Amino acid sequence: MSDIQFDARERQDAAQRERDLFARLPDLLVHATGKSSGWAAHLDGCDIAGVTDRAALAGLPVLRKSDLLEKQRAQPPFGGFLAGELSGAARVFMSPGPIWEPQAPGLDPWNGARSLFAAGFRKGDVVLNAFSYHLTPGGFILDQGAIALGCTVFPAGVGNTDSQVEAIEVLKPSGFVGTPDYLKILLDRGRDQGRDVSSIKKALVSGGALFPSLREEYEAGGIRVGQCYATADLGVIAYESEAREGMVVNEDYIVEIVRPGTGEPVADGEVGELVVTNFNSLYPLIRFATGDLSKIIPGQSPCGRTNMRLAGWMGRADQRTKVKGMFVDPAQIAQIVAAHPEISKARLAVSRIGEADAMTLTVETDASGNGLPERVAETLREVTHLKGDVLTVAPGGLPNDGKVIADEREYG
Repeated sequence: MSDIQFDARERQDAAQRERDLFARLPDLLVHATGKSSGWAAHLDGCDIAGVTDRAALAGLPVLRKSDLLEKQRAQPPFGGFLAGELSGAARVFMSPGPIWEPQAPGLDPWNGARSLFAAGFRKGDVVLNAFSYHLTPGGFILDQGAIALGCTVFPAGVGNTDSQVEAIEVLKPSGFVGTPDYLKILLDRGRDQGRDVSSIKKALVSGGALFPSLREEYEAGGIRVGQCYATADLGVIAYESEAREGMVVNEDYIVEIVRPGTGEPVADGEVGELVVTNFNSLYPLIRFATGDLSKIIPGQSPCGRTNMRLAGWMGRADQRTKVKGMFVDPAQIAQIVAAHPEISKARLAVSRIGEADAMTLTVETDASGNGLPERVAETLREVTHLKGDVLTVAPGGLPNDGKVIADEREYG
């Protein structure tokens, strides 16, 4: 267990953290529905005062990013989900979609400082930030966190590699933030040009896979590398600690893992869609479905931090797939499961037989008799308007990869 911590909350009793978060949640819901027409409509009819635990939270509807995009188009810029006035935002960003994101006031609005601290950054460090500062909040998320930590930031942004190498030689930054592979590009370019790029001793990376071989290469060169999981909407949701056993959920977030296409939480260890509730009073996001797959790692981190841990990014949950010219959605598979209480889980595989698309729905069940495959096949046809085969397996027989629809067609 490490004695180094950003603040005492990282090692507070886990049950106490849970009580504190859910004691705050009803006030956030009242604020959100009272200050924004979007949340008032989205949560209309819900008992928001009674949302004081995870079971009650699971009864609220999720807000998917695709739905938020449509609502923003209908009511620009924020779809009615801004809980205040535009003048209350420090900045406004436009991410691909386009989808609009406001920056809340405050020194560290995306909660980045904690993740930087866990990666070894400290007050007085000079940090080269190679995330984009153009249109999107990417560069600002950890820029603001570094400033809050007391660091000095060089806002390098994306590209201009030769200029960034020159800046490393002149400013001698001790830290780097950016994508995992861009640091190697900078270091290799610097060595090719005979420049001194040896000052960088620590890095916090995100936005891509940090392959073990690349991490080993960095650390062989004396650079300690940590990772964080962040989104433009929510900020830094989880971060890697020195234990390197999953990513610790950041403080001031409620994280759930749900079955894709539904808002139903899954058991710890099962892969599903990451759903997050933040406590951003200007732009509250309640049960916001990120579209990313992950899972909760049971138990506490060996580093001593007591918040839950995620396995990190494990793919995309949006598995909407076109079959014979028609889209099949994970929500439709959830509808089929709901129609048959004997089924606990289902997975649709889409393949090619000859020159035609084919579907096979595999369901987990203890009761495969009584014509269940035939009845499920009929429901599959009614829901999707497509025919498919149905196979039954025992509970636990499906892969634990979060896939509700698996497209197995070859596109080569």
